[in-house]
Amino acid sequence: MAIQFNRVIPTLRMFDIAKAREFYLDYLGFVVDFEHRFEPKLPLFMQVSRGDARLYLSEHHGDGSPGCHVTIEMTGVAEYHAELAAKNYNYMRPGLERQPWGATTVTVYDPFSNHITFSEPSPA
Repeated sequence: MAIQFNRVIPTLRMFDIAKAREFYLDYLGFVVDFEHRFEPKLPLFMQVSRGDARLYLSEHHGDGSPGCHVTIEMTGVAEYHAELAAKNYNYMRPGLERQPWGATTVTVYDPFSNHITFSEPSPA
C-alpha cells in the first residue's frame, strides 16, 4: 500500500473552558464535534471544527504547550476577516496582512497564548 498522509489535527492547551468556548465557538465560529472526560471532574478534551479545519483543545497537563502557532490554509480569508471584525470581540481586532511570500493572512491569539494564522495562498 502506498504511503499517504492525511489531515493534521494540532492539540492546543486550554485552561478555562468558558473562555475557550467564547473564543473558538462564539468568535471564530467553530463548532464542537465531541467532548471527552475520563471522569466527570477530570480535564476536558474536545474537538472543534469549521469546515475541514479541526483543532483539539485540551485541559490535560502535557497536552500541547501554551504559545503554539498553527496555520490553517483556507480560501475567503478577506471575508473571514470581515466576519471577525463585525463581531466587535472585546479582546482583539486582527488585521488582514499581505505576506512577502504572497499569502494573505489573519492571525488571532486565543486566551491561552496560542496563535492561529488563517492563510490564503495567492493565486498561481
